Amino acid sequence: MPRRTATLLASTLMLIALLCAGVLIPVPYSEMSPGPTVNTLGEHNGEPVLQIAGRKTYPTTGHLNMTTVRVTGPDYRMNLLEAVYGWLDHDNAVVPHKTLYPEGQTAEQADQENAEEFTQSQESAKTAALGQLHIPVATQTVVASIAKDKPADGRLHAGDVIKAVDGTAVKQTGDVAKLVTKHKPGEKVVFTIIPAKEAAAAEKQGRKPATGARQITIPTQKADDGRAIVGIQAGVDHIFPFPIDVKLADVGGPSAGLMFALGIVDKLTPGNMTGGRFVAGTGTIDDNGKVGPIGGISMKTVGARDKGAEFFLTPRDNCATAAKDIPAGLRLVKVGTIGDAVKALQKISKGETAGLPSCSPAGRS
Repeated sequence: MPRRTATLLASTLMLIALLCAGVLIPVPYSEMSPGPTVNTLGEHNGEPVLQIAGRKTYPTTGHLNMTTVRVTGPDYRMNLLEAVYGWLDHDNAVVPHKTLYPEGQTAEQADQENAEEFTQSQESAKTAALGQLHIPVATQTVVASIAKDKPADGRLHAGDVIKAVDGTAVKQTGDVAKLVTKHKPGEKVVFTIIPAKEAAAAEKQGRKPATGARQITIPTQKADDGRAIVGIQAGVDHIFPFPIDVKLADVGGPSAGLMFALGIVDKLTPGNMTGGRFVAGTGTIDDNGKVGPIGGISMKTVGARDKGAEFFLTPRDNCATAAKDIPAGLRLVKVGTIGDAVKALQKISKGETAGLPSCSPAGRS
């Protein structure tokens, strides 16, 4: 065999071997890419994203789009070729698998965590929006979680409203632990609760405080530090003055909170917050309206611009990263609270965009 032919054959075989290795060898990485965007002022799958009853709402135009990131699943194992392709693709990001999915977390656990965060983001968005509009929101103490194999397991359930402990009214979340730990380990404590199902039914009927309290007696147990416990974590549930529903399936995580809150504010406010412009954005939000950072900001700006967004409401703590690679034609607007976002939208609607707070790369003003 001629030397040149042998060299070509060896090179070809080596290339085939490398390609096979690239396909077969798994690498500990996951991929993030731009996901769908949804207008919180519009419809999704044939029904309004935001549904408000029992309160006057106003027509809206334009867009207030929440944005998402598409990620490979927790059980997906990327191969070397896919990782290299992802690294070379400008709009995607390849990150260590453990960045998205902690070691040992199953697909079911990941889905459950995302669903819980999404639900909590909706509650905080409603609370922040009504707070921005100075509409009072009442609260009640509920069972947030129950430790497995502890005394309360099977006796109390997540979502149960805690009205009293040993006959003493519970006025705030911290009261529960204080009243339980007054006991010695082994003593019984009496909870006055409204079952979660009855509380949920009351919510559907307008979020009025539920009735039908019952008493549950639970023995306490000694904790590692010697305190008496029953094995629950108390939390806060909001009682909204009228029903507000978010109809959006197949989305998880907390990052749509800001855009949900702004959509609610727009629907409950006369006039048009966007002025008909296409505004997208992202950011977590807490009950007080503070906007928090999220992951995958660069994929979200790309996804927003691809759909036609002109402005992108960006959490303050994401600004430096987002500003490193801004899609052409998209303007990043820095926000730290829902109030900042509302002010920015008012300027956008009036065409007064010169003074909008913008994002800059780290180290630049």
